[in-house]
Amino acid sequence: MRGLHTPVSELRKSVFVEVARIAFESGNVKDDLEALPYKISPTETPKFGNNIYQERAILAERARLAMGLSLRPANVPVHITSGLDQSTVEEIYYEPPLMQVIPSACNACEDNVYEVSNLCRNCLSHNCVEVCPVGAVSMIDGHSHIDQEKCIKCGKCKASCPYDAIGRKVRPCSLSCGVKAIGSDELGRAVIDNTKCLSCGMCMVNCPFGAIADKSQFFQMIRAMKSGDEIVAEIAPAYIGQFGPEATKDKIVAALKQLGFSEVYEVALGADIGAISEARDYVENVIHGDKPFALTSCCPSWAMLAKTFFPEVKDQISLELTPMVATARSIKQKHPDAKVVFIGPCASKKLEAMRRTVRSDVDFVITFEELDAIFTAKGIDPKTVEAKGSLHDATGAGRGYAVAGGVMGAIKKCIEEYYPDETLVCEHYEGLADCKTALLLAKNGKKNGMLIEGMACPGGCVAGAGTLIDVTKAKKEIENMVKQSTRPIPDLDAEKIIEGK
Repeated sequence: MRGLHTPVSELRKSVFVEVARIAFESGNVKDDLEALPYKISPTETPKFGNNIYQERAILAERARLAMGLSLRPANVPVHITSGLDQSTVEEIYYEPPLMQVIPSACNACEDNVYEVSNLCRNCLSHNCVEVCPVGAVSMIDGHSHIDQEKCIKCGKCKASCPYDAIGRKVRPCSLSCGVKAIGSDELGRAVIDNTKCLSCGMCMVNCPFGAIADKSQFFQMIRAMKSGDEIVAEIAPAYIGQFGPEATKDKIVAALKQLGFSEVYEVALGADIGAISEARDYVENVIHGDKPFALTSCCPSWAMLAKTFFPEVKDQISLELTPMVATARSIKQKHPDAKVVFIGPCASKKLEAMRRTVRSDVDFVITFEELDAIFTAKGIDPKTVEAKGSLHDATGAGRGYAVAGGVMGAIKKCIEEYYPDETLVCEHYEGLADCKTALLLAKNGKKNGMLIEGMACPGGCVAGAGTLIDVTKAKKEIENMVKQSTRPIPDLDAEKIIEGK
Protein backbone atom coordinates (compact mmCIF):
# COMPACT_ATOMS: atom_id res chain seq x y z
CA MET A 1 0.00 0.00 0.00
CA ARG A 2 1.37 3.39 -1.01
CA GLY A 3 2.31 5.62 1.90
CA LEU A 4 3.27 2.75 4.24
CA HIS A 5 6.88 1.92 4.98
CA THR A 6 7.00 -1.88 4.74
CA PRO A 7 9.73 -4.49 4.29
CA VAL A 8 8.64 -4.73 0.63
CA SER A 9 9.12 -0.98 0.02
CA GLU A 10 12.43 -1.12 1.92
CA LEU A 11 13.57 -4.07 -0.19
CA ARG A 12 12.71 -2.31 -3.44
CA LYS A 13 14.40 0.93 -2.41
CA SER A 14 17.54 -0.78 -1.15
CA VAL A 15 18.10 -2.38 -4.57
CA PHE A 16 17.36 0.85 -6.45
CA VAL A 17 19.75 2.82 -4.22
CA GLU A 18 22.59 0.35 -4.68
CA VAL A 19 22.13 0.15 -8.45
CA ALA A 20 22.10 3.97 -8.61
CA ARG A 21 25.31 4.11 -6.56
CA ILE A 22 26.93 1.61 -8.90
CA ALA A 23 25.87 3.78 -11.85
CA PHE A 24 27.31 6.94 -10.29
CA GLU A 25 30.42 5.63 -8.55
CA SER A 26 31.48 2.17 -9.63
CA GLY A 27 34.73 1.53 -11.42
CA ASN A 28 33.83 -2.12 -11.85
CA VAL A 29 30.11 -2.47 -12.54
CA LYS A 30 30.26 -6.24 -13.06
CA ASP A 31 31.90 -7.07 -9.75
CA ASP A 32 29.77 -4.60 -7.80
CA LEU A 33 26.57 -5.95 -9.30
CA GLU A 34 27.56 -9.54 -8.47
CA ALA A 35 28.24 -8.43 -4.90
CA LEU A 36 25.01 -6.44 -4.50
CA PRO A 37 22.96 -9.19 -2.77
CA TYR A 38 25.72 -9.60 -0.18
CA LYS A 39 26.06 -5.86 0.36
CA ILE A 40 22.35 -5.50 1.14
CA SER A 41 22.15 -8.73 3.17
CA PRO A 42 25.73 -9.21 4.50
CA THR A 43 25.11 -11.60 7.41
CA GLU A 44 23.51 -15.02 7.73
CA THR A 45 20.47 -13.38 9.32
CA PRO A 46 17.94 -12.38 6.63
CA LYS A 47 16.64 -8.81 6.67
CA PHE A 48 13.47 -9.30 4.63
CA GLY A 49 12.38 -12.91 5.07
CA ASN A 50 13.13 -16.23 6.71
CA ASN A 51 15.86 -17.60 4.46
CA ILE A 52 19.09 -15.77 3.62
CA TYR A 53 19.72 -17.80 0.46
CA GLN A 54 16.25 -17.12 -0.89
CA GLU A 55 16.65 -13.45 0.03
CA ARG A 56 19.91 -13.12 -1.89
CA ALA A 57 18.39 -14.90 -4.88
CA ILE A 58 15.52 -12.39 -4.88
CA LEU A 59 17.93 -9.46 -4.53
CA ALA A 60 19.91 -10.75 -7.51
CA GLU A 61 16.81 -10.87 -9.72
CA ARG A 62 15.71 -7.43 -8.56
CA ALA A 63 19.13 -6.05 -9.39
CA ARG A 64 18.82 -7.40 -12.93
CA LEU A 65 15.40 -5.81 -13.40
CA ALA A 66 16.70 -2.51 -12.00
CA MET A 67 19.41 -2.64 -14.67
CA GLY A 68 16.79 -3.16 -17.37
CA LEU A 69 17.68 -6.84 -17.76
CA SER A 70 15.26 -9.77 -17.79
CA LEU A 71 15.00 -12.42 -15.11
CA ARG A 72 17.30 -15.41 -15.36
CA PRO A 73 15.83 -18.81 -16.31
CA ALA A 74 15.34 -21.15 -13.36
CA ASN A 75 16.77 -24.21 -15.09
CA VAL A 76 19.93 -22.80 -16.69
CA PRO A 77 23.05 -21.45 -14.89
CA VAL A 78 23.28 -17.73 -15.71
CA HIS A 79 25.40 -15.08 -13.97
CA ILE A 80 23.72 -12.07 -12.40
CA THR A 81 25.64 -9.90 -14.86
CA SER A 82 24.76 -11.88 -17.98
CA GLY A 83 23.76 -9.37 -20.67
CA LEU A 84 25.38 -6.50 -18.79
CA ASP A 85 27.34 -5.23 -21.79
CA GLN A 86 24.10 -4.69 -23.70
CA SER A 87 22.56 -2.91 -20.71
CA THR A 88 25.35 -0.50 -19.85
CA VAL A 89 24.98 1.55 -23.01
CA GLU A 90 23.65 5.08 -22.77
CA GLU A 91 20.51 4.29 -24.76
CA ILE A 92 18.41 1.21 -24.16
CA TYR A 93 14.81 0.46 -24.95
CA TYR A 94 12.67 -1.90 -22.98
CA GLU A 95 12.12 -5.39 -24.21
CA PRO A 96 8.72 -6.63 -23.08
CA PRO A 97 7.52 -7.97 -20.79
CA LEU A 98 7.77 -5.02 -18.46
CA MET A 99 6.04 -6.67 -15.48
CA GLN A 100 7.70 -9.87 -14.32
CA VAL A 101 7.08 -12.37 -11.51
CA ILE A 102 10.20 -13.31 -9.55
CA PRO A 103 9.66 -17.07 -8.99
CA SER A 104 11.86 -17.28 -5.90
CA ALA A 105 9.80 -14.51 -4.25
CA CYS A 106 6.31 -15.78 -5.11
CA ASN A 107 4.49 -17.45 -2.20
CA ALA A 108 2.20 -19.46 -4.52
CA CYS A 109 -0.88 -17.94 -2.91
CA GLU A 110 -4.10 -19.91 -3.32
CA ASP A 111 -6.55 -18.28 -5.69
CA ASN A 112 -10.34 -18.40 -5.45
CA VAL A 113 -10.55 -20.99 -2.67
CA TYR A 114 -13.42 -21.15 -0.15
CA GLU A 115 -12.39 -22.28 3.30
CA VAL A 116 -14.16 -22.68 6.66
CA SER A 117 -12.60 -20.82 9.60
CA ASN A 118 -12.78 -21.42 13.33
CA LEU A 119 -15.78 -19.08 13.46
CA CYS A 120 -18.00 -22.02 12.52
CA ARG A 121 -20.52 -22.60 15.37
CA ASN A 122 -22.04 -25.92 14.19
CA CYS A 123 -25.41 -24.23 13.93
CA LEU A 124 -28.53 -26.33 13.66
CA SER A 125 -29.63 -25.08 10.24
CA HIS A 126 -26.39 -25.96 8.40
CA ASN A 127 -27.22 -23.47 5.64
CA CYS A 128 -23.87 -24.04 3.97
CA VAL A 129 -24.59 -27.74 3.54
CA GLU A 130 -28.11 -27.21 2.26
CA VAL A 131 -27.26 -24.47 -0.23
CA CYS A 132 -24.31 -26.18 -1.94
CA PRO A 133 -25.43 -27.32 -5.41
CA VAL A 134 -22.80 -30.08 -5.73
CA GLY A 135 -22.67 -31.53 -2.22
CA ALA A 136 -19.18 -30.20 -1.53
CA VAL A 137 -20.02 -29.07 2.03
CA SER A 138 -20.53 -31.48 4.90
CA MET A 139 -20.34 -31.54 8.70
CA ILE A 140 -17.32 -33.35 10.12
CA ASP A 141 -16.76 -33.55 13.89
CA GLY A 142 -19.17 -30.68 14.50
CA HIS A 143 -17.47 -28.39 11.97
CA SER A 144 -18.36 -27.42 8.42
CA HIS A 145 -15.95 -28.80 5.84
CA ILE A 146 -15.56 -28.02 2.11
CA ASP A 147 -14.34 -30.73 -0.25
CA GLN A 148 -12.07 -28.77 -2.59
CA GLU A 149 -12.26 -31.50 -5.24
CA LYS A 150 -16.03 -31.01 -5.53
CA CYS A 151 -16.24 -27.24 -4.92
CA ILE A 152 -17.23 -25.20 -7.99
CA LYS A 153 -16.37 -21.82 -6.38
CA CYS A 154 -19.94 -20.49 -6.59
CA GLY A 155 -19.75 -18.81 -3.16
CA LYS A 156 -23.24 -19.79 -2.07
CA CYS A 157 -21.94 -21.34 1.15
CA LYS A 158 -20.17 -18.13 2.11
CA ALA A 159 -23.24 -16.01 1.35
CA SER A 160 -25.50 -18.24 3.45
CA CYS A 161 -23.36 -18.47 6.61
CA PRO A 162 -24.83 -16.32 9.42
CA TYR A 163 -21.46 -16.18 11.21
CA ASP A 164 -19.35 -15.26 8.18
CA ALA A 165 -17.33 -18.35 8.99
CA ILE A 166 -16.48 -19.14 5.38
CA GLY A 167 -13.82 -17.05 3.72
CA ARG A 168 -12.75 -16.71 0.13
CA LYS A 169 -8.98 -16.75 -0.38
CA VAL A 170 -7.97 -14.72 -3.42
CA ARG A 171 -4.46 -14.09 -4.73
CA PRO A 172 -3.91 -10.31 -4.24
CA CYS A 173 -2.14 -9.82 -7.56
CA SER A 174 -4.91 -11.62 -9.43
CA LEU A 175 -7.63 -9.67 -7.63
CA SER A 176 -6.01 -6.37 -8.59
CA CYS A 177 -5.70 -7.25 -12.29
CA GLY A 178 -8.63 -5.82 -14.21
CA VAL A 179 -7.96 -7.88 -17.34
CA LYS A 180 -7.43 -11.28 -15.65
CA ALA A 181 -3.90 -11.61 -16.95
CA ILE A 182 -2.57 -13.56 -13.95
CA GLY A 183 -2.70 -17.33 -13.69
CA SER A 184 -0.64 -20.07 -12.04
CA ASP A 185 2.23 -22.29 -13.12
CA GLU A 186 2.63 -25.99 -12.31
CA LEU A 187 3.98 -25.09 -8.85
CA GLY A 188 1.11 -22.74 -8.04
CA ARG A 189 3.19 -19.58 -8.51
CA ALA A 190 1.78 -16.56 -10.27
CA VAL A 191 2.44 -16.14 -13.98
CA ILE A 192 1.49 -13.19 -16.17
CA ASP A 193 -0.18 -13.74 -19.53
CA ASN A 194 1.67 -11.17 -21.61
CA THR A 195 -0.94 -11.29 -24.37
CA LYS A 196 -3.36 -9.72 -21.88
CA CYS A 197 -1.12 -7.68 -19.57
CA LEU A 198 -1.35 -3.91 -20.06
CA SER A 199 1.59 -3.07 -17.73
CA CYS A 200 -0.43 -0.89 -15.36
CA GLY A 201 1.52 -2.32 -12.40
CA MET A 202 -1.41 -2.84 -10.04
CA CYS A 203 -0.32 -6.46 -9.50
CA MET A 204 3.11 -5.20 -8.46
CA VAL A 205 1.61 -2.72 -6.01
CA ASN A 206 -0.70 -5.29 -4.42
CA CYS A 207 1.64 -8.27 -4.02
CA PRO A 208 2.45 -8.43 -0.27
CA PHE A 209 5.56 -10.53 -0.96
CA GLY A 210 7.10 -8.10 -3.45
CA ALA A 211 7.23 -10.94 -5.98
CA ILE A 212 6.29 -8.79 -8.99
CA ALA A 213 8.61 -6.09 -10.30
CA ASP A 214 9.11 -4.03 -13.42
CA LYS A 215 12.21 -3.19 -15.41
CA SER A 216 13.97 0.11 -14.80
CA GLN A 217 15.99 2.46 -16.98
CA PHE A 218 17.61 4.83 -14.50
CA PHE A 219 21.03 3.14 -14.74
CA GLN A 220 21.23 4.16 -18.40
CA MET A 221 19.96 7.66 -17.58
CA ILE A 222 22.70 8.13 -14.98
CA ARG A 223 25.29 6.84 -17.44
CA ALA A 224 24.15 9.47 -19.97
CA MET A 225 24.46 12.14 -17.27
CA LYS A 226 28.01 11.06 -16.46
CA SER A 227 28.99 11.12 -20.13
CA GLY A 228 28.27 14.85 -20.23
CA ASP A 229 25.07 14.76 -22.28
CA GLU A 230 22.53 17.50 -21.65
CA ILE A 231 19.67 15.84 -19.77
CA VAL A 232 16.32 17.64 -19.41
CA ALA A 233 13.57 16.49 -17.05
CA GLU A 234 9.85 16.63 -17.65
CA ILE A 235 7.95 15.86 -14.48
CA ALA A 236 4.33 14.71 -14.26
CA PRO A 237 1.92 16.79 -12.13
CA ALA A 238 1.44 13.95 -9.64
CA TYR A 239 4.91 14.77 -8.23
CA ILE A 240 3.52 17.27 -5.77
CA GLY A 241 3.66 15.83 -2.23
CA GLN A 242 5.43 12.65 -3.29
CA PHE A 243 8.65 13.52 -1.50
CA GLY A 244 7.04 14.90 1.65
CA PRO A 245 5.05 18.06 2.44
CA GLU A 246 8.24 20.05 2.95
CA ALA A 247 9.42 19.22 -0.57
CA THR A 248 7.75 22.14 -2.31
CA LYS A 249 7.69 22.66 -6.07
CA ASP A 250 10.67 24.98 -6.02
CA LYS A 251 12.70 22.61 -3.83
CA ILE A 252 12.01 19.68 -6.14
CA VAL A 253 13.24 21.73 -9.09
CA ALA A 254 16.40 22.58 -7.15
CA ALA A 255 16.92 18.92 -6.20
CA LEU A 256 16.56 17.79 -9.82
CA LYS A 257 19.08 20.37 -11.00
CA GLN A 258 21.46 19.38 -8.22
CA LEU A 259 21.13 15.81 -9.44
CA GLY A 260 22.30 16.83 -12.90
CA PHE A 261 19.30 17.91 -14.99
CA SER A 262 19.94 21.09 -16.95
CA GLU A 263 16.27 22.14 -17.04
CA VAL A 264 12.96 20.99 -15.58
CA TYR A 265 9.57 21.29 -17.31
CA GLU A 266 6.04 20.38 -16.33
CA VAL A 267 4.34 17.54 -18.20
CA ALA A 268 1.13 19.43 -17.46
CA LEU A 269 2.21 21.73 -20.33
CA GLY A 270 1.48 18.84 -22.70
CA ALA A 271 -1.79 18.22 -20.87
CA ASP A 272 -2.82 21.81 -21.61
CA ILE A 273 -2.09 21.22 -25.28
CA GLY A 274 -4.16 18.03 -25.18
CA ALA A 275 -7.12 19.64 -23.41
CA ILE A 276 -7.45 22.32 -26.07
CA SER A 277 -7.08 19.81 -28.89
CA GLU A 278 -9.54 17.28 -27.47
CA ALA A 279 -12.11 19.98 -26.71
CA ARG A 280 -12.00 21.03 -30.34
CA ASP A 281 -12.10 17.43 -31.54
CA TYR A 282 -15.18 16.70 -29.43
CA VAL A 283 -17.06 19.76 -30.67
CA GLU A 284 -16.17 19.31 -34.33
CA ASN A 285 -16.28 15.54 -34.67
CA VAL A 286 -18.69 14.26 -32.01
CA ILE A 287 -21.21 17.07 -31.61
CA HIS A 288 -21.12 18.29 -35.23
CA GLY A 289 -19.47 15.34 -36.96
CA ASP A 290 -20.03 11.63 -37.45
CA LYS A 291 -17.77 10.37 -34.68
CA PRO A 292 -20.03 8.36 -32.31
CA PHE A 293 -17.99 9.08 -29.17
CA ALA A 294 -14.48 10.06 -28.12
CA LEU A 295 -11.94 8.25 -25.93
CA THR A 296 -9.08 9.99 -24.17
CA SER A 297 -5.56 8.76 -24.88
CA CYS A 298 -3.26 10.00 -22.11
CA CYS A 299 -3.28 6.74 -20.08
CA PRO A 300 -1.32 4.17 -22.14
CA SER A 301 -2.85 1.15 -20.39
CA TRP A 302 -6.36 2.46 -21.08
CA ALA A 303 -5.51 3.07 -24.73
CA MET A 304 -3.99 -0.41 -25.04
CA LEU A 305 -7.08 -1.89 -23.38
CA ALA A 306 -9.22 -0.41 -26.13
CA LYS A 307 -6.86 -1.48 -28.92
CA THR A 308 -6.31 -5.00 -27.59
CA PHE A 309 -9.72 -6.01 -26.25
CA PHE A 310 -12.06 -3.74 -28.20
CA PRO A 311 -10.51 -3.10 -31.63
CA GLU A 312 -13.93 -1.98 -32.89
CA VAL A 313 -13.57 1.28 -30.93
CA LYS A 314 -9.88 2.01 -31.50
CA ASP A 315 -10.65 4.67 -34.11
CA GLN A 316 -12.38 6.71 -31.41
CA ILE A 317 -9.19 7.06 -29.35
CA SER A 318 -7.85 10.59 -29.48
CA LEU A 319 -4.99 11.07 -31.92
CA GLU A 320 -3.64 13.90 -29.80
CA LEU A 321 -0.14 13.39 -28.40
CA THR A 322 -0.09 12.26 -24.80
CA PRO A 323 1.10 14.92 -22.33
CA MET A 324 4.44 13.11 -21.96
CA VAL A 325 5.13 13.17 -25.70
CA ALA A 326 3.73 16.66 -26.35
CA THR A 327 5.91 18.13 -23.62
CA ALA A 328 8.95 16.23 -24.82
CA ARG A 329 8.54 17.56 -28.36
CA SER A 330 8.30 21.12 -27.09
CA ILE A 331 11.47 20.53 -25.06
CA LYS A 332 13.36 19.16 -28.07
CA GLN A 333 12.51 22.31 -30.02
CA LYS A 334 14.38 24.33 -27.37
CA HIS A 335 17.04 21.70 -26.62
CA PRO A 336 17.51 19.73 -29.86
CA ASP A 337 20.60 17.89 -28.64
CA ALA A 338 19.31 17.06 -25.19
CA LYS A 339 18.02 13.76 -23.86
CA VAL A 340 14.56 14.01 -22.30
CA VAL A 341 13.63 12.09 -19.15
CA PHE A 342 9.99 11.61 -18.19
CA ILE A 343 9.60 11.45 -14.41
CA GLY A 344 6.20 10.23 -13.29
CA PRO A 345 3.97 7.87 -11.37
CA CYS A 346 3.32 5.40 -14.15
CA ALA A 347 4.87 2.05 -15.02
CA SER A 348 3.22 1.72 -18.44
CA LYS A 349 4.78 4.99 -19.60
CA LYS A 350 7.99 2.98 -19.87
CA LEU A 351 6.45 0.94 -22.66
CA GLU A 352 4.81 3.97 -24.27
CA ALA A 353 8.26 5.55 -24.61
CA MET A 354 9.48 2.37 -26.31
CA ARG A 355 7.14 2.81 -29.28
CA ARG A 356 8.90 3.57 -32.53
CA THR A 357 7.04 6.88 -32.97
CA VAL A 358 7.97 8.08 -29.47
CA ARG A 359 11.62 7.00 -29.16
CA SER A 360 12.95 10.20 -30.72
CA ASP A 361 10.99 12.31 -28.22
CA VAL A 362 11.41 10.56 -24.85
CA ASP A 363 14.80 9.02 -24.12
CA PHE A 364 14.28 7.70 -20.59
CA VAL A 365 11.37 7.04 -18.23
CA ILE A 366 11.76 6.81 -14.45
CA THR A 367 9.19 6.71 -11.67
CA PHE A 368 8.93 8.79 -8.50
CA GLU A 369 9.95 5.69 -6.54
CA GLU A 370 13.10 5.31 -8.63
CA LEU A 371 13.86 9.03 -8.39
CA ASP A 372 13.54 8.87 -4.60
CA ALA A 373 16.21 6.13 -4.55
CA ILE A 374 18.47 8.14 -6.87
CA PHE A 375 18.20 11.14 -4.53
CA THR A 376 19.18 8.87 -1.63
CA ALA A 377 22.15 7.45 -3.54
CA LYS A 378 23.44 10.99 -4.16
CA GLY A 379 22.67 12.26 -0.66
CA ILE A 380 20.08 14.78 -1.91
CA ASP A 381 17.05 15.53 0.27
CA PRO A 382 14.32 17.44 -1.62
CA LYS A 383 12.90 18.59 1.70
CA THR A 384 16.02 20.50 2.73
CA VAL A 385 17.65 21.75 -0.49
CA GLU A 386 17.78 25.48 -1.10
CA ALA A 387 14.94 26.55 -3.37
CA LYS A 388 16.04 28.08 -6.68
CA GLY A 389 12.95 28.72 -8.78
CA SER A 390 9.65 27.01 -9.44
CA LEU A 391 7.53 25.64 -12.29
CA HIS A 392 5.13 27.91 -14.14
CA ASP A 393 4.75 26.17 -17.50
CA ALA A 394 1.20 24.89 -17.07
CA THR A 395 -2.32 25.83 -16.01
CA GLY A 396 -4.57 24.37 -13.35
CA ALA A 397 -6.44 22.42 -16.01
CA GLY A 398 -3.34 20.55 -17.16
CA ARG A 399 -2.16 19.90 -13.63
CA GLY A 400 -5.54 18.38 -12.82
CA TYR A 401 -4.85 15.52 -15.26
CA ALA A 402 -3.13 13.72 -12.36
CA VAL A 403 -6.40 12.58 -10.75
CA ALA A 404 -9.21 10.47 -12.16
CA GLY A 405 -11.74 12.77 -13.79
CA GLY A 406 -9.12 15.47 -14.30
CA VAL A 407 -8.80 15.01 -18.07
CA MET A 408 -12.55 15.20 -18.47
CA GLY A 409 -12.65 18.23 -16.19
CA ALA A 410 -9.96 20.08 -18.14
CA ILE A 411 -11.70 19.47 -21.46
CA LYS A 412 -15.00 20.59 -19.98
CA LYS A 413 -13.47 23.87 -18.78
CA CYS A 414 -12.04 24.52 -22.26
CA ILE A 415 -15.38 23.87 -23.94
CA GLU A 416 -17.21 26.12 -21.50
CA GLU A 417 -14.71 28.92 -22.17
CA TYR A 418 -14.11 28.61 -25.91
CA TYR A 419 -17.29 26.88 -27.13
CA PRO A 420 -19.94 28.37 -24.81
CA ASP A 421 -22.84 27.24 -26.99
CA GLU A 422 -21.82 23.58 -26.77
CA THR A 423 -22.32 21.07 -23.96
CA LEU A 424 -19.91 18.29 -23.06
CA VAL A 425 -21.47 14.95 -22.17
CA CYS A 426 -18.80 12.94 -20.40
CA GLU A 427 -17.97 10.12 -18.01
CA HIS A 428 -14.76 8.90 -16.41
CA TYR A 429 -13.75 5.41 -15.36
CA GLU A 430 -10.87 4.26 -13.18
CA GLY A 431 -9.46 0.77 -12.80
CA LEU A 432 -9.20 -1.58 -15.77
CA ALA A 433 -12.22 -3.68 -14.77
CA ASP A 434 -14.54 -0.66 -14.88
CA CYS A 435 -12.79 0.62 -18.00
CA LYS A 436 -13.57 -2.68 -19.73
CA THR A 437 -17.23 -2.28 -18.84
CA ALA A 438 -17.27 1.24 -20.29
CA LEU A 439 -15.67 0.13 -23.55
CA LEU A 440 -18.08 -2.79 -23.89
CA LEU A 441 -21.02 -0.40 -23.51
CA ALA A 442 -19.44 2.03 -25.97
CA LYS A 443 -18.91 -0.73 -28.50
CA ASN A 444 -22.59 -1.60 -28.22
CA GLY A 445 -23.71 1.97 -28.86
CA LYS A 446 -24.56 2.85 -25.25
CA LYS A 447 -22.14 5.78 -24.99
CA ASN A 448 -22.82 7.68 -28.19
CA GLY A 449 -22.29 11.41 -27.95
CA MET A 450 -19.94 11.10 -25.00
CA LEU A 451 -16.35 11.85 -24.16
CA ILE A 452 -15.05 8.93 -22.10
CA GLU A 453 -11.98 9.27 -19.90
CA GLY A 454 -10.26 6.08 -18.77
CA MET A 455 -7.56 5.63 -16.14
CA ALA A 456 -6.02 2.20 -15.50
CA CYS A 457 -5.14 2.98 -11.88
CA PRO A 458 -8.02 3.47 -9.40
CA GLY A 459 -7.66 7.13 -8.45
CA GLY A 460 -5.82 8.16 -11.59
CA CYS A 461 -2.13 8.93 -12.07
CA VAL A 462 -1.69 9.72 -8.36
CA ALA A 463 -2.34 6.01 -7.77
CA GLY A 464 0.25 4.84 -10.29
CA ALA A 465 2.59 1.95 -9.53
CA GLY A 466 5.57 4.31 -9.15
CA THR A 467 4.09 6.62 -6.51
CA LEU A 468 5.17 6.99 -2.88
CA ILE A 469 2.29 8.42 -0.84
CA ASP A 470 -1.27 7.57 0.09
CA VAL A 471 -3.67 8.15 -2.80
CA THR A 472 -6.12 10.25 -0.78
CA LYS A 473 -3.32 12.52 0.39
CA ALA A 474 -1.97 12.78 -3.16
CA LYS A 475 -5.38 13.85 -4.48
CA LYS A 476 -5.54 16.67 -1.93
CA GLU A 477 -2.09 17.85 -2.97
CA ILE A 478 -3.23 18.04 -6.60
CA GLU A 479 -6.41 19.89 -5.65
CA ASN A 480 -4.38 22.52 -3.81
CA MET A 481 -1.91 22.88 -6.68
CA VAL A 482 -4.75 23.33 -9.17
CA LYS A 483 -6.37 26.02 -7.00
CA GLN A 484 -3.07 27.88 -6.58
CA SER A 485 -2.24 27.87 -10.30
CA THR A 486 -1.78 31.31 -11.83
CA ARG A 487 -3.89 30.43 -14.88
CA PRO A 488 -6.94 28.15 -14.68
CA ILE A 489 -7.10 27.03 -18.34
CA PRO A 490 -4.79 27.14 -21.39
CA ASP A 491 -5.06 29.63 -24.22
CA LEU A 492 -6.52 28.55 -27.55
CA ASP A 493 -3.11 28.81 -29.19
CA ALA A 494 -1.52 26.37 -26.72
CA GLU A 495 -1.23 23.80 -29.50
CA LYS A 496 1.16 26.07 -31.37
CA ILE A 497 3.81 25.16 -28.81
CA ILE A 498 4.32 21.99 -30.85
CA GLU A 499 6.08 22.70 -34.11
CA GLY A 500 3.81 22.38 -37.09
CA LYS A 501 0.58 23.00 -35.17
